[in-house]
Amino acid sequence: MPSPRARPPLRAPRAATTLALAVLFACAPAASAESAEPAADLSSFDWLAGCWSGTDGETRSEEHWTTSEGGGLVGMHKDVRRGVMSGFEFLRIVTVAGEGICYVSSPNAAPPTPFCLVERGERRAVFENRGHDFPQRILYWRDGERLRARIEGTIGGGASSSDWTWERCR
Repeated sequence: MPSPRARPPLRAPRAATTLALAVLFACAPAASAESAEPAADLSSFDWLAGCWSGTDGETRSEEHWTTSEGGGLVGMHKDVRRGVMSGFEFLRIVTVAGEGICYVSSPNAAPPTPFCLVERGERRAVFENRGHDFPQRILYWRDGERLRARIEGTIGGGASSSDWTWERCR
């Protein structure tokens, strides 16, 4: 019978450690870019807060937004078509260093893309990223008790857009 002795500490394989460190450092600039300057007062965006849903043809969509408490709004969008989730998106409205107030979108787990505020009204906001493939503009506004959204830009040299209209979730 082998003699009992202390086990050596478990170590992660070198490749796993390198990957974990690469992910950590890759994420660090994004986190510090958002916190590098004082957060703007985002309470004027609280008209977005809540649960919103609507149906367009065979697609039902939901969008949920938190309040601005803590210096940012966090949102989530989900599309369901014929009973199956067909898309999702994680969203934020935050202050980005050197850019101001930005809508940061991560559709279907893609890397986050910022769209910065170019127009602001009472219960209306327009965000833009002219360097993005599509969309280049994202618009949100309240139409009475409805929340509306529109994306627009160019695809293959031609103008394109999509619209959403949501009611409060019940």
